[in-house]
Amino acid sequence: MKRYEYATLIAEKLSANVIALKEEFNQKGRINSCAIDNLLPEDLVQEIYAAFPSPEEMKIYKSLRENKRIAAQMDLYNPLLEEIVFAFQDERVVQIVEEITGIKDMEPDANLYAGGISLMSKGNFLNPHLDNSHDNNRESYRVLNLLYYVSPNWRLENGGNLELWDKGVEGESRVILSKSNRLVLMITNKTSIHSVSKVVVDEKRCCVSNYYFSEKPVESSEYFHVTSFYGRPEEPIKNVVLRADAFLRQTVRKITGKRIVKTDHIYKKKEDNQ
Repeated sequence: MKRYEYATLIAEKLSANVIALKEEFNQKGRINSCAIDNLLPEDLVQEIYAAFPSPEEMKIYKSLRENKRIAAQMDLYNPLLEEIVFAFQDERVVQIVEEITGIKDMEPDANLYAGGISLMSKGNFLNPHLDNSHDNNRESYRVLNLLYYVSPNWRLENGGNLELWDKGVEGESRVILSKSNRLVLMITNKTSIHSVSKVVVDEKRCCVSNYYFSEKPVESSEYFHVTSFYGRPEEPIKNVVLRADAFLRQTVRKITGKRIVKTDHIYKKKEDNQ
């Protein structure tokens, strides 16, 4: 299938559930988020999962902050993966997501800055963190995260589930199962701390991810922060290290306008290199 066909199915499913999704997304006292199951026909989900590359074919991010595999250079992999990634950037999908979230004038990211596909296997994790507030050039605000899970029969006890820290890392997280064929929409702002629990089984947790950006923040005032990690409640020493790391990177970025380490999590299309 091509992205237009995927997008048609996604738009139809979202449209049929707009009222319920809008109500869920706008619940008070928590990070704005909602989830919809059975997004696509099951045979298509199985095709997407089967198209995922092996972990060895993807870039590894491994540090105190995280341990995962990612890929944004989509033309290196099964073409089906690029089609499903960019289906979420179809104008029809964006318009319906705007209606659900109430966030206006959003733009998808053709360069897949921090988007694309990700894979987690046994031992992989993502510590609590705030996503970078802006795009790679610091021109637009990152305002929404779209996560689509495709691993068959994924269970809560497997780990690898999305955790939303509604009350900050001092409280308890709200867990959203990384259920196959589930799409999660999550706001990205100054308080949307989230994480992925450690995978504890010898299976692959596969996700298709996109971010939407906007010239305006979802907050009432402008702000800027780098990707900022925290330790879990049971990791006080790690928390001190990660907070110091975030402070250093934030300071360098504010003073120099440059990153300490240049990101390569961007889709470098052939036409961009000509």
